[in-house]
Amino acid sequence: MRNVHSFMLPIAAVGVMMFPVVLNAASLEPIDSTGVQVHQQQQNGITYLSGGIGEDEARAIQQTQGYNLHMTFSTGPKDEYVPDVDVVIQKAAGQPVLTLSEAGPLVYVQLPAGKYTVVATHKGEVRRDTADIGSDAARNLVFHWGTEN
Repeated sequence: MRNVHSFMLPIAAVGVMMFPVVLNAASLEPIDSTGVQVHQQQQNGITYLSGGIGEDEARAIQQTQGYNLHMTFSTGPKDEYVPDVDVVIQKAAGQPVLTLSEAGPLVYVQLPAGKYTVVATHKGEVRRDTADIGSDAARNLVFHWGTEN
């Protein structure tokens, strides 16, 4: 019996280490593009995507390249996606460069290098964060609101 326990521990460890790989593999599944309504948009010369309602649409956005600011909006204890967020992205001096109404739950933006403040409002509750955009990897911002009333 001792040999069985010695053998099972390495197998269990490999199984636990493989878990993230399995999760990542699931996100690479083919996307049913017939239900996907994600279109690149522009405002003030800034290119962005907004959407992510439904699994296929969310994966379509998450698999796009070329956006250096990724924002996710969620609410409640189960981190449910929120599709109706008002978003203002401002340069450091406070001047708006992008203003979106009822955006999300995922918003991907291509911004010029610089420091930005993002103001996200859901049902009157405001969340703020900053993003220093450079030539390195995309900046991820997650905005979360508490439980619904």
